[in-house]
Amino acid sequence: MLYVNRRRFKCENCQKPFSENLDFVGNKKPFTHRCAHAITKQVIHSDVINVAKNNKLKETMEEWGEAVLLQIEEVSMDMTGNYKSLVHKICPNAVVTVDRFHISKMVNEELNKARIDQKKAAEALNGKERAKLFGSLKGSKYTLLKSEIKLSQKQTKKLKQVKEASPLIGIMHSLKEELYQIFEESKNLGEGTLKIIDWLNKAQNYYKKSASAIKRWFAEVVGYFERRTTNGVVEGVNNKLKLLKRCGFGFRNFKNFTIRALLLWHYPNPLAH
Repeated sequence: MLYVNRRRFKCENCQKPFSENLDFVGNKKPFTHRCAHAITKQVIHSDVINVAKNNKLKETMEEWGEAVLLQIEEVSMDMTGNYKSLVHKICPNAVVTVDRFHISKMVNEELNKARIDQKKAAEALNGKERAKLFGSLKGSKYTLLKSEIKLSQKQTKKLKQVKEASPLIGIMHSLKEELYQIFEESKNLGEGTLKIIDWLNKAQNYYKKSASAIKRWFAEVVGYFERRTTNGVVEGVNNKLKLLKRCGFGFRNFKNFTIRALLLWHYPNPLAH
Protein backbone atom coordinates (compact mmCIF):
# COMPACT_ATOMS: atom_id res chain seq x y z
CA MET A 1 0.00 0.00 0.00
CA LEU A 2 1.34 3.44 -0.95
CA TYR A 3 0.82 6.47 1.31
CA VAL A 4 1.19 9.91 -0.24
CA ASN A 5 1.11 13.22 1.66
CA ARG A 6 -0.39 16.02 -0.42
CA ARG A 7 1.24 19.39 0.21
CA ARG A 8 -1.03 22.25 1.29
CA PHE A 9 -0.81 25.78 -0.10
CA LYS A 10 -2.63 29.07 0.39
CA CYS A 11 -3.86 31.25 -2.48
CA GLU A 12 -2.23 34.68 -2.51
CA ASN A 13 -5.42 36.34 -3.78
CA CYS A 14 -8.28 34.78 -1.80
CA GLN A 15 -6.20 33.28 1.04
CA LYS A 16 -8.03 29.95 0.76
CA PRO A 17 -5.99 26.77 1.39
CA PHE A 18 -5.78 24.07 -1.25
CA SER A 19 -3.95 20.79 -1.83
CA GLU A 20 -1.58 20.12 -4.67
CA ASN A 21 -2.83 18.21 -7.72
CA LEU A 22 -1.27 14.81 -8.33
CA ASP A 23 -1.54 13.48 -11.86
CA PHE A 24 -1.88 9.87 -10.69
CA VAL A 25 -4.61 10.45 -8.05
CA GLY A 26 -8.03 12.02 -8.63
CA ASN A 27 -9.32 14.95 -6.61
CA LYS A 28 -10.51 13.75 -3.17
CA LYS A 29 -9.96 10.11 -4.23
CA PRO A 30 -8.30 7.54 -1.94
CA PHE A 31 -7.12 5.42 -4.90
CA THR A 32 -4.90 5.97 -7.93
CA HIS A 33 -6.01 6.11 -11.57
CA ARG A 34 -4.05 2.89 -12.10
CA CYS A 35 -6.11 1.09 -9.47
CA ALA A 36 -9.39 2.39 -10.97
CA HIS A 37 -8.34 1.31 -14.48
CA ALA A 38 -7.31 -2.12 -13.21
CA ILE A 39 -10.68 -2.74 -11.53
CA THR A 40 -12.56 -1.39 -14.58
CA LYS A 41 -10.60 -3.74 -16.79
CA GLN A 42 -11.49 -6.65 -14.51
CA VAL A 43 -15.20 -5.77 -14.77
CA ILE A 44 -15.03 -5.55 -18.59
CA HIS A 45 -13.42 -8.97 -18.90
CA SER A 46 -15.38 -10.59 -16.08
CA ASP A 47 -18.33 -9.53 -13.91
CA VAL A 48 -18.89 -7.60 -10.70
CA ILE A 49 -19.18 -10.72 -8.55
CA ASN A 50 -15.75 -12.01 -9.57
CA VAL A 51 -14.19 -8.56 -9.20
CA ALA A 52 -15.68 -8.25 -5.71
CA LYS A 53 -14.34 -11.73 -4.97
CA ASN A 54 -10.85 -10.73 -6.10
CA ASN A 55 -11.01 -7.63 -3.90
CA LYS A 56 -12.04 -9.66 -0.81
CA LEU A 57 -15.60 -8.28 -0.45
CA LYS A 58 -17.34 -11.57 -1.22
CA GLU A 59 -15.07 -13.53 1.16
CA THR A 60 -15.65 -11.03 3.95
CA MET A 61 -19.42 -11.31 3.68
CA GLU A 62 -19.32 -15.11 3.42
CA GLU A 63 -17.37 -15.21 6.69
CA TRP A 64 -20.56 -14.08 8.41
CA GLY A 65 -22.03 -17.50 7.66
CA GLU A 66 -25.04 -18.65 5.64
CA ALA A 67 -27.37 -18.42 8.66
CA VAL A 68 -26.65 -14.68 8.97
CA LEU A 69 -26.76 -13.95 5.22
CA LEU A 70 -30.17 -15.65 4.87
CA GLN A 71 -31.60 -13.39 7.61
CA ILE A 72 -30.65 -10.16 5.79
CA GLU A 73 -33.88 -8.67 4.47
CA GLU A 74 -32.67 -5.39 2.96
CA VAL A 75 -29.38 -3.88 1.77
CA SER A 76 -29.02 -0.11 1.37
CA MET A 77 -26.32 1.09 -1.04
CA ASP A 78 -25.35 3.97 -3.29
CA MET A 79 -25.46 4.04 -7.10
CA THR A 80 -21.74 4.30 -7.78
CA GLY A 81 -21.01 0.58 -7.85
CA ASN A 82 -23.23 -2.15 -9.20
CA TYR A 83 -23.07 -4.72 -6.41
CA LYS A 84 -26.71 -5.69 -6.80
CA SER A 85 -25.84 -9.01 -8.42
CA LEU A 86 -23.45 -9.84 -5.57
CA VAL A 87 -26.11 -9.08 -2.96
CA HIS A 88 -28.74 -11.14 -4.79
CA LYS A 89 -26.35 -14.09 -5.00
CA ILE A 90 -25.13 -14.30 -1.40
CA CYS A 91 -28.18 -12.68 0.28
CA PRO A 92 -31.07 -14.27 -1.64
CA ASN A 93 -33.72 -12.94 0.76
CA ALA A 94 -32.49 -9.34 0.65
CA VAL A 95 -34.05 -6.44 -1.25
CA VAL A 96 -31.70 -3.72 -2.55
CA THR A 97 -32.58 -0.11 -1.70
CA VAL A 98 -30.74 3.03 -2.79
CA ASP A 99 -29.74 5.30 0.08
CA ARG A 100 -31.70 8.57 -0.26
CA PHE A 101 -28.78 10.64 1.05
CA HIS A 102 -26.56 9.51 -1.83
CA ILE A 103 -29.28 10.69 -4.21
CA SER A 104 -29.31 14.06 -2.46
CA LYS A 105 -25.51 14.21 -2.64
CA MET A 106 -25.59 13.56 -6.38
CA VAL A 107 -28.23 16.27 -6.92
CA ASN A 108 -26.24 18.72 -4.78
CA GLU A 109 -23.09 18.07 -6.80
CA GLU A 110 -24.94 18.79 -10.03
CA LEU A 111 -26.45 21.96 -8.57
CA ASN A 112 -23.03 23.15 -7.40
CA LYS A 113 -21.54 22.45 -10.84
CA ALA A 114 -24.27 24.60 -12.41
CA ARG A 115 -23.43 27.36 -9.91
CA ILE A 116 -19.76 27.24 -10.92
CA ASP A 117 -20.67 27.27 -14.62
CA GLN A 118 -22.86 30.32 -14.06
CA LYS A 119 -19.96 32.11 -12.35
CA LYS A 120 -17.74 31.36 -15.34
CA ALA A 121 -20.46 32.55 -17.74
CA ALA A 122 -20.65 35.83 -15.82
CA GLU A 123 -17.14 36.71 -17.01
CA ALA A 124 -18.46 37.13 -20.57
CA LEU A 125 -21.13 39.67 -19.56
CA ASN A 126 -20.78 43.42 -19.47
CA GLY A 127 -19.72 45.25 -16.32
CA LYS A 128 -23.07 45.83 -14.61
CA GLU A 129 -24.63 42.44 -15.41
CA ARG A 130 -21.37 40.68 -14.57
CA ALA A 131 -21.16 42.34 -11.16
CA LYS A 132 -24.78 41.46 -10.35
CA LEU A 133 -24.52 37.77 -11.28
CA PHE A 134 -21.00 37.20 -9.98
CA GLY A 135 -21.69 39.07 -6.74
CA SER A 136 -24.85 37.05 -6.07
CA LEU A 137 -23.24 33.67 -6.74
CA LYS A 138 -20.07 34.40 -4.76
CA GLY A 139 -20.20 32.62 -1.41
CA SER A 140 -23.56 30.99 -2.20
CA LYS A 141 -22.48 27.34 -2.24
CA TYR A 142 -23.67 26.29 1.21
CA THR A 143 -26.73 28.53 1.01
CA LEU A 144 -27.84 26.60 -2.07
CA LEU A 145 -26.94 23.13 -0.80
CA LYS A 146 -28.34 23.53 2.70
CA SER A 147 -32.00 22.66 3.27
CA GLU A 148 -34.08 25.82 2.85
CA ILE A 149 -35.98 25.32 6.10
CA LYS A 150 -32.65 25.36 7.99
CA LEU A 151 -31.35 28.61 6.50
CA SER A 152 -30.67 31.60 8.71
CA GLN A 153 -32.23 34.97 7.94
CA LYS A 154 -28.99 36.12 6.30
CA GLN A 155 -28.79 32.97 4.17
CA THR A 156 -32.44 33.32 3.15
CA LYS A 157 -31.72 36.83 1.91
CA LYS A 158 -28.69 35.53 0.01
CA LEU A 159 -30.79 32.79 -1.59
CA LYS A 160 -33.30 35.37 -2.81
CA GLN A 161 -30.49 37.37 -4.42
CA VAL A 162 -29.16 34.27 -6.18
CA LYS A 163 -32.58 33.36 -7.58
CA GLU A 164 -33.13 36.89 -8.87
CA ALA A 165 -29.70 37.00 -10.53
CA SER A 166 -29.82 33.48 -12.03
CA PRO A 167 -33.23 31.99 -12.98
CA LEU A 168 -31.52 28.69 -13.90
CA ILE A 169 -30.04 28.25 -10.42
CA GLY A 170 -33.40 29.29 -8.97
CA ILE A 171 -35.22 26.51 -10.84
CA MET A 172 -32.60 23.90 -9.95
CA HIS A 173 -32.70 24.90 -6.29
CA SER A 174 -36.50 24.59 -6.23
CA LEU A 175 -36.27 21.12 -7.78
CA LYS A 176 -33.67 20.11 -5.21
CA GLU A 177 -35.95 21.23 -2.39
CA GLU A 178 -38.92 19.46 -3.96
CA LEU A 179 -36.99 16.17 -4.04
CA TYR A 180 -36.10 16.61 -0.36
CA GLN A 181 -39.77 17.11 0.49
CA ILE A 182 -40.74 14.00 -1.48
CA PHE A 183 -38.44 11.83 0.62
CA GLU A 184 -39.51 13.54 3.83
CA GLU A 185 -43.29 13.65 3.37
CA SER A 186 -44.30 10.68 1.18
CA LYS A 187 -46.29 8.32 3.38
CA ASN A 188 -46.24 5.15 1.29
CA LEU A 189 -44.75 3.46 -1.77
CA GLY A 190 -47.53 4.52 -4.16
CA GLU A 191 -47.41 8.20 -3.21
CA GLY A 192 -43.61 8.31 -3.29
CA THR A 193 -43.42 6.56 -6.68
CA LEU A 194 -45.88 8.95 -8.35
CA LYS A 195 -44.08 11.99 -6.93
CA ILE A 196 -40.68 10.72 -8.09
CA ILE A 197 -42.05 10.18 -11.61
CA ASP A 198 -43.46 13.70 -11.63
CA TRP A 199 -40.15 15.08 -10.35
CA LEU A 200 -38.19 13.26 -13.07
CA ASN A 201 -40.40 14.77 -15.78
CA LYS A 202 -39.65 18.26 -14.48
CA ALA A 203 -35.99 17.74 -13.61
CA GLN A 204 -34.61 15.74 -16.54
CA ASN A 205 -33.63 18.88 -18.48
CA TYR A 206 -31.84 20.39 -15.48
CA TYR A 207 -30.45 17.39 -13.60
CA LYS A 208 -29.52 15.18 -16.54
CA LYS A 209 -26.98 13.03 -14.70
CA SER A 210 -29.09 12.59 -11.56
CA ALA A 211 -32.32 11.94 -13.47
CA SER A 212 -30.61 9.33 -15.65
CA ALA A 213 -29.19 7.53 -12.60
CA ILE A 214 -32.55 7.55 -10.79
CA LYS A 215 -34.24 6.09 -13.88
CA ARG A 216 -31.68 3.26 -14.05
CA TRP A 217 -32.17 2.47 -10.37
CA PHE A 218 -35.84 3.40 -10.20
CA ALA A 219 -37.11 0.28 -8.41
CA GLU A 220 -34.35 0.54 -5.78
CA VAL A 221 -34.91 4.29 -5.33
CA VAL A 222 -38.66 4.08 -4.71
CA GLY A 223 -38.08 1.03 -2.52
CA TYR A 224 -37.00 3.50 0.15
CA PHE A 225 -40.64 4.47 0.72
CA GLU A 226 -41.51 0.96 2.00
CA ARG A 227 -39.19 0.79 5.02
CA ARG A 228 -37.32 4.12 4.79
CA THR A 229 -33.95 2.38 5.21
CA THR A 230 -30.78 4.46 4.81
CA ASN A 231 -27.03 4.17 5.31
CA GLY A 232 -27.15 6.84 7.99
CA VAL A 233 -25.94 4.64 10.86
CA VAL A 234 -23.11 3.10 8.81
CA GLU A 235 -22.00 6.50 7.49
CA GLY A 236 -22.05 7.84 11.05
CA VAL A 237 -19.83 4.99 12.28
CA ASN A 238 -17.48 5.52 9.34
CA ASN A 239 -17.19 9.26 10.02
CA LYS A 240 -16.53 8.58 13.71
CA LEU A 241 -13.72 6.18 12.83
CA LYS A 242 -12.21 8.74 10.45
CA LEU A 243 -12.36 11.35 13.20
CA LEU A 244 -10.62 8.94 15.58
CA LYS A 245 -7.80 8.39 13.07
CA ARG A 246 -7.34 12.13 12.61
CA CYS A 247 -7.25 12.71 16.38
CA GLY A 248 -4.64 9.96 16.78
CA PHE A 249 -2.62 11.12 13.72
CA GLY A 250 -2.99 7.64 12.30
CA PHE A 251 -2.54 4.16 13.81
CA ARG A 252 0.14 1.74 12.63
CA ASN A 253 -1.12 -1.09 14.79
CA PHE A 254 -4.64 -2.27 13.94
CA LYS A 255 -5.12 -3.84 17.38
CA ASN A 256 -4.46 -0.48 19.05
CA PHE A 257 -6.89 1.17 16.65
CA THR A 258 -9.56 -1.42 17.54
CA ILE A 259 -9.07 -0.84 21.28
CA ARG A 260 -9.19 2.92 20.83
CA ALA A 261 -12.41 2.63 18.78
CA LEU A 262 -14.09 0.49 21.44
CA LEU A 263 -13.06 2.95 24.15
CA LEU A 264 -14.44 5.84 22.09
CA TRP A 265 -17.81 4.11 21.73
CA HIS A 266 -18.17 3.18 25.40
CA TYR A 267 -16.43 6.17 27.03
CA PRO A 268 -16.75 9.07 24.54
CA ASN A 269 -16.57 11.99 27.02
CA PRO A 270 -13.29 11.13 28.82
CA LEU A 271 -11.54 10.60 25.46
CA ALA A 272 -12.72 13.96 24.18
CA HIS A 273 -10.46 15.79 26.67
